[in-house]
Amino acid sequence: MPRFSLTQLRYQLSRYQQRRRSRRQLLTLNDHLLKDIGLTREQACQEGKRTFWKQTLTNKEKV
Repeated sequence: MPRFSLTQLRYQLSRYQQRRRSRRQLLTLNDHLLKDIGLTREQACQEGKRTFWKQTLTNKEKV
């Protein structure tokens, strides 16, 4: 069984919070801003609806 320290737990929780916040903000962007960052509305919705514990898709997974 893996052992976790409180520091590791705190770090992981902060990553989850950041991921959740970023994904929620992504859903609020208008089409002009999405175009600026190179995403379509469909891609933004797909990423924005992912659960916070799942990491972002890598380029290999997108193909």
